[in-house]
Amino acid sequence: MLSLLICTHNPRSDYLAATMEGLREQTLPLDQWELLLIDNASAPLREPKADLSWHVNARLIREEALGLTPARLRGIREAKGDLLVFVDDDNVLDSNFLETAVRIAAERPYLGSWSGQCRPVFEETPPDWTRRYWGNLVIREFDEDKWSNLPRLAETMPCGAGLCIRHEVGQHYLRLHETGQRGFQFDRTGDSLVSGGDNDLAACACDLGMGVGILSSLKLQHLIPPGRLTVDYLARLAEGIHFSSVLLDAQYGLPVLPRSLGRKLLDFSRSLKMSPADRAIHTHSVRGLNRAAKHIGDANHSKFY
Repeated sequence: MLSLLICTHNPRSDYLAATMEGLREQTLPLDQWELLLIDNASAPLREPKADLSWHVNARLIREEALGLTPARLRGIREAKGDLLVFVDDDNVLDSNFLETAVRIAAERPYLGSWSGQCRPVFEETPPDWTRRYWGNLVIREFDEDKWSNLPRLAETMPCGAGLCIRHEVGQHYLRLHETGQRGFQFDRTGDSLVSGGDNDLAACACDLGMGVGILSSLKLQHLIPPGRLTVDYLARLAEGIHFSSVLLDAQYGLPVLPRSLGRKLLDFSRSLKMSPADRAIHTHSVRGLNRAAKHIGDANHSKFY
């Protein structure tokens, strides 16, 4: 049995409808998977309105604790499957996605978590200058499968869009939160753009002696509205990513390296030559690193960015 979980907060009805239509077209027989739609404290007029009657194993679950982390934890508690697949409310799975995920689980028992390609579908043609930041928008297109058993290796780390985890990985993540070993939520809460929960959840596979990876045969479309291609959004997103990245490094015992005065000055000099958009995003990235150092409570946090 496979459990598919959609955690949603104040979703766009048209995007959620596209997500659901992609699920209706899955080649995996309905009796082999369940569908859990987790409504994460949506406002009364923005609650998810989705017809689940077409699926014999579908449930709508309300989670009142605001935040993607509580929604994911609720989904893990409710899920009955040996394989859990997390799908965002702006993802449209290729029709063979679930069938492929099941095949990967059988053929690669050494993997505990994995994801695939995320192809962008833009409502409007994005400005050329944004291309360098598409990775932050969870856009991934690649030809080569990669995996490792390293929890903080970026090139093999699965993303949250279409994240597949084994049941035991989800249970380990759940235990970490229930026993107080995760005092900070790396996922988004409301309008916050703090991220990293995807990595934390996926990396639990390494705690259990399994690997993490990205598989090219697993594909979905990521619907992207114009509002996510503005300087303001990309800057706030960069700040959240850098903030959580440092905290995750510290959590896994990796050093947060100091920067010399010379490196700071060189970095500042380079920023002066950037475009206004790039400079704004860079400034917010540095702000995220500084916030992380302060959060960690390092007595020498002034050494860092």
